[in-house]
Amino acid sequence: MTKIMAINSGSSSLKFKLFEMPNEEVLVEGSVERIGFKDASFSYKHDGKKVSKELEILNHEDAVNQLLEVLIDEKMIASYDEISGVGHRISHGGTYYSDATLIDEVVEERIGELSVLSPLHNPVNLIGIRSFKKVLPNTKQVAIFDTSYHHTIPKKNYMYALPYEYYEKYDIRRYGFHGPSHQYVAEESAKLNPTGSKTITCHIGSGASVSAVLDGKSINSSMGFTPLAGLVMGTRTGDIDPQIIPFIQDKEGLSPQEVKDLMNTKSGLLGLSGVSSDYRDVEKAADEGDERAQLALDVFAHQVVHYIGAYAADLNGLDTLVFTAGVGEHSARVRTEITNYLSYLGVEIDEDKNQQDELSIESTNSSVKVLVIPTDEEVIIARDVMRVAKLN
Repeated sequence: MTKIMAINSGSSSLKFKLFEMPNEEVLVEGSVERIGFKDASFSYKHDGKKVSKELEILNHEDAVNQLLEVLIDEKMIASYDEISGVGHRISHGGTYYSDATLIDEVVEERIGELSVLSPLHNPVNLIGIRSFKKVLPNTKQVAIFDTSYHHTIPKKNYMYALPYEYYEKYDIRRYGFHGPSHQYVAEESAKLNPTGSKTITCHIGSGASVSAVLDGKSINSSMGFTPLAGLVMGTRTGDIDPQIIPFIQDKEGLSPQEVKDLMNTKSGLLGLSGVSSDYRDVEKAADEGDERAQLALDVFAHQVVHYIGAYAADLNGLDTLVFTAGVGEHSARVRTEITNYLSYLGVEIDEDKNQQDELSIESTNSSVKVLVIPTDEEVIIARDVMRVAKLN
């Protein structure tokens, strides 16, 4: 058996899952939150028990050391050498990477170079890589890119109508993100509806995107050149008229960085509602009569409906509709609000099944399979590590 670690690094967090491969058994999973603080939170689940402790963890390297100490203490590994590979989820791979790749100095440089396209993610992904390399210098490190799965999108779907020279000089195009999630749920939905070749996958969480999948391959996805495009998200604008940007910049006297912060961290559900970036908080406020919160929910759902309609046209029909990620998996309300507008596609859900978050929630009259599939990006990462690092 081979032990593989799947890692998702955030600016002040480190999420992890240790697999025993190839049987894909999860030995431990958890997270370190509030990295950089004396009261950082370290929590994990192992062998049926949940453990949470408060520790001083001042940087990601500290977090990695704490994680490995726990693995030794809990006898999940006898030594660090038992971890054969570490897979790192990386936001943006640009045109460089259409598949996962072993990490070397060139790969690190490119991830850093692409930080300009994914400023919230690539820099901290790189911190995670370097922290693990320092603590586990002999372990194979593999980069798994959010963008790789979408490299099958045809050129007519990924090109922007800018002067062509900008595509040639700067690779400005639609990339698509959340690749491991869309890939996982598309593969699982194909098992559940094997005759369905036309699938739309809705990854709806704080970050959100919709993808059109034809015969298992992505042919369109709502995020674009960066993860800012597409759906309304927790703090991100999603699609807006580009002329709004210089207009606000001029009126408010904002710097380019302040405009980036506005669109990435102060907009979306938070900006519309004035309540929170968390869908649950906004939903609660709406139920209590907050009109702006209800407006935020309405705009959020409408944008998903908009993309589903567009991608049903791309696919020339629809066989399977999939909801996944935090909101998609756990909010019956958002699934109802979205599917209420899709009867023209033959979508009809059974509300009792929907309220119970069942796997298959379509009614007997629905001509489209409607699935709620918990995503598992980490298992895609572990599989890619095994394949790319040739650990089979």
